[in-house]
Amino acid sequence: QVQLVESGGGLVQAGGSLRLSCAASGVTFKINVMGWYRQAPGKQRLLVASITRGGMTNYADSVKGRFTISRDNAKDTVFLQMNSLKPEDTAVYYCNVNDYHWGQGTQVTVSS
Repeated sequence: QVQLVESGGGLVQAGGSLRLSCAASGVTFKINVMGWYRQAPGKQRLLVASITRGGMTNYADSVKGRFTISRDNAKDTVFLQMNSLKPEDTAVYYCNVNDYHWGQGTQVTVSS
């Protein structure tokens, strides 16, 4: 069974940085797309960034220029470097694999 374990969330002041990690285990297939989504209280879960096996990336407009997604294919791990954080980035961040498997989520809180 596939397990996605996220880490790196926490509390940070506006303008600060955090780096999220997500490691996949129990994988018996080729991971094509890895991504990060976020869900703020009372709102929909939305895509933040995704990356293909070949390294093509896609970002939500709200994070372009501030967040960087990367991955280590050999370790089935994806990262999200978040810089210049804003209070509106506060949410639970979820890792996703192949648009199907989800992690348990990690809380990111940005104080003003």
